[in-house]
Amino acid sequence: MVNNKSLMKKFLSFLFFSFFVISGNSTAQLANKNMYLLSNQNTHVAPYSAVWGYTAPDGREYAILGCFDGTSFVDITDADNIHQVGFVLSTSPGNGNNLWREMKTYSHYAYIVSEVANSGIQIVDLQYLPDSVHYIKKFLPAGYSSTHSISQSGPYLYVNGASIGQGVTVYDLTADPETPIKRGAYNNDYIHDCRIVNDTIYSANVYIGKVSIINAVNKNSLNLVTSFTNLPGAGPHNTAVTSDRKYLLVTDEIGTAPYRLKIWNIEDLGNITFVSAWQPTGITTSIVHNVETYGNYALIAHYSSGIRLVDISNPAAPNEVAWYDTYPSDNNQSYEGCWGVYMFPSGKIAASDRSTGLYVVKTFFNINTVMEGLYNSGSNRMIMRDTVRAYLRESVAPYTIIDSSKSVIDSVSFSGSFKFNRAIAGTYYIELKHRNCIETWSKASGYSYDPMKMMSYDFTVSDLQAYGNNMALVDNSPVKYAMYSGDVNNDGAIELGDIIAIYTSAYNFTSGYVVCDLNGDNIVNLSDNLIAYNNSSSFVSSVIP
Repeated sequence: MVNNKSLMKKFLSFLFFSFFVISGNSTAQLANKNMYLLSNQNTHVAPYSAVWGYTAPDGREYAILGCFDGTSFVDITDADNIHQVGFVLSTSPGNGNNLWREMKTYSHYAYIVSEVANSGIQIVDLQYLPDSVHYIKKFLPAGYSSTHSISQSGPYLYVNGASIGQGVTVYDLTADPETPIKRGAYNNDYIHDCRIVNDTIYSANVYIGKVSIINAVNKNSLNLVTSFTNLPGAGPHNTAVTSDRKYLLVTDEIGTAPYRLKIWNIEDLGNITFVSAWQPTGITTSIVHNVETYGNYALIAHYSSGIRLVDISNPAAPNEVAWYDTYPSDNNQSYEGCWGVYMFPSGKIAASDRSTGLYVVKTFFNINTVMEGLYNSGSNRMIMRDTVRAYLRESVAPYTIIDSSKSVIDSVSFSGSFKFNRAIAGTYYIELKHRNCIETWSKASGYSYDPMKMMSYDFTVSDLQAYGNNMALVDNSPVKYAMYSGDVNNDGAIELGDIIAIYTSAYNFTSGYVVCDLNGDNIVNLSDNLIAYNNSSSFVSSVIP
């Protein structure tokens, strides 16, 4: 008799090794949106597999990457110096089943599993980072050989699709994290992956198109609560639960195309209802793989269409807000591209790509602002794009600069995309500086910044957005506020020195992209001087905390 699980593994191996493309149809590539690359680490043998993360007690962050030859540990704390700090070799290098490698962490340990025969659970001690990782042992109890995936909740590991049981088996780390103790199991159906929240297991029964919900309060005796079909033609690969525990997200890796993310209302386990389905913006061909939830966001590994970030605050209408394509060659219906994703407290996102390894990306902080001299109220746009530097400052004296970034402000959208790589979650003032404008700070009491969210700040909509209401009204319809122009010497006030500098440049017929050209027409003349003179007459100067 042919074993379905074995047949599926051979089929997927063929796909991975031959780079077989199921469908030649793909949608034209879209530019990356609201995400930027910090680093791509491709130093090991492909294909790569899962990725996970570890945050040490000192706050340093480490990506853990499954490679064909083993497991890589990468320090991503410093965005300018992302580098490998340790590597644990596969239990059987070269074995074809190294295609699958997954890991989870508990305390200062990493637990690694694979489909390789007799690979067991590799246990790695992370407490010596950033200097090194210490390989403890291969945990291989009687009857245990290999595992498809591993999950973790509290001091418990949940191994899925393992040789010791086709479903899910619980291992207890309470007594000794280096020697797990086997507890209960649920093996009625094959479980590909699972999520554990509040002692409830949400498992993906990939081969029968169902999701099973299992009570795990008693770790010695797991029992089925309910199961449901993930719509006809489904092949559930993994699951994630929203922070309010009202909705379940399920990814379909196999089954009938299209392979979508599906959202279910699970408030009443006796009446689970379908809410919505989602595919990447403008793409209908690529295959969804893994999903993780962080607050109101779903972070998704979507094979050939890469890393996707979706706002699920309204589960009935998921809204994609950012993406980065790790596999830009196509959006085909294939098993190439992004395999796994993980977000750190710093907002850095680690992702694994089958072909090209580890990607560390982050979302932009979008800031809207306008320069008074450049704004044209007739066209409701600025005459040109220009550069602004933004600072994040502590919200209490002495208002220390925590992070800074420079970006070009678009002349139509008035938006700039800023890269803040160092700031952690907290309350900050946003300070803007421009080459010939008064420095402008955000509103009193500061701005609550969370790098794990899509962040934005709009100075243009009201003078209340600036500290001390210190902006110029440049348009009534639509209402638009701008940074005051004229501080060409950047001393924090528009006064005689600025007027003399502009007058001298005009007298000398200075032209081009120069600091005294306030209105952006590439020549310094009377109109520039009038802007500065009017602001000087109104005693315009910096207003800061």
